[in-house]
Amino acid sequence: MPLALLALAIGAFGIGTTEFVIMGLLPEVATDFGVSVPTAGLLVTGYGLGVMIGAPIMTLLGTKVSRKNMLMLLMGVFVLGNLVSALAPAFGVMMAGRILASFTHGAFFGIGSVVAADLVAPEKKARAISMMFAGLTVANVIGVPLGTFIGQSAGWRTTFFVVAGLGVVGLAGVLKLVPDMPKPQGVRLRHELGAFRNVQVLLAMAMTVLGFGGVFAAITYIAPMMTEVTGFADSSITWLLVLFGAGMVVGNLIGGKYADRALMPMLYTALGALAAVLALFTLTAHNELTAGVTIFLIGALGFATVPPLQKRVLDQASGAPTLASAVNIGAFNLGNALSAWLGGVVIAAGHGYTSPNLVGAALTASALVLAVVSAALEKGRGGRNGRVVTGATPAGEPALTSRH
Repeated sequence: MPLALLALAIGAFGIGTTEFVIMGLLPEVATDFGVSVPTAGLLVTGYGLGVMIGAPIMTLLGTKVSRKNMLMLLMGVFVLGNLVSALAPAFGVMMAGRILASFTHGAFFGIGSVVAADLVAPEKKARAISMMFAGLTVANVIGVPLGTFIGQSAGWRTTFFVVAGLGVVGLAGVLKLVPDMPKPQGVRLRHELGAFRNVQVLLAMAMTVLGFGGVFAAITYIAPMMTEVTGFADSSITWLLVLFGAGMVVGNLIGGKYADRALMPMLYTALGALAAVLALFTLTAHNELTAGVTIFLIGALGFATVPPLQKRVLDQASGAPTLASAVNIGAFNLGNALSAWLGGVVIAAGHGYTSPNLVGAALTASALVLAVVSAALEKGRGGRNGRVVTGATPAGEPALTSRH
């Protein structure tokens, strides 16, 4: 695999740390600002919505400069956003910092996915994408647990200063390792928007919102769930997040491998098993051993859907993958925001800290239904929408990806 994928993984590590570390620090943040835990959970919702809004805006702005320069600019904004969060004097200011950082998320992973896929042979595209996302999964094994430990020991603000430092490292990685790449040639907004007229692209994005969103319904409130329901000590949350991150690493590798072989069967298996595990979490959360196993499985099954879902969008985007890829990253985070909000709603309604697990199971089951519908429509059309088009351009449309 090209060395440039390592640079993308480094940036993904920093972004993954800031996205997920807040979940282990919700009680501390809530106490510091004098708000409830469900209200603090809005920091997850705000981040997710920021990704969804920022992804298309930043990606389209990125068509004016080279991809390398755009990736560097995104990491610079990411550093600024985390510094705002670290220095926030009020909850609203911290929300602003989270949203500023989130604006870089979708574009970085969206542009990065196109770059990663274009650097390798067609039969290795999903694995290349999974290599970039490996940075995000490793963040959940190292960055998030370490950030949680630092936040509980030295204050949550220290964690966000450290995350800003990770962003600086990510920027340096892009500068050093990503080759100079020309800006996309012939990109037109109408061509990029044209991908959204494809029902298969829309179905894939809907699967992304509902499928991976189910994970966040449970994991957003993992700290209060594990301490109040399971009986873990506060210090144990760090190790539980390590379990979750380890599951993500395993699931990402499996998803990347098998999505290149049998994409839709991989989705059926991962989504179906994830829905079942999330539903069972309402029961397994009452025992320390079963809760730990379940958290690992949620991470593994949840991230096993990421490479196939991202590749599905790239495959269906008909020669205009850049905006569609970024918007699909936003769709992951829209699902995160939706499920985090719904989880907070059921908790605030008095249904307990395990109730978000059932919300997640319902969302993921809905994604499985959409996957079946998508495959049925594709089969009915003779599979014409299933071809891989990333790196290739249909006649009459401008080239949107660099050739290497």
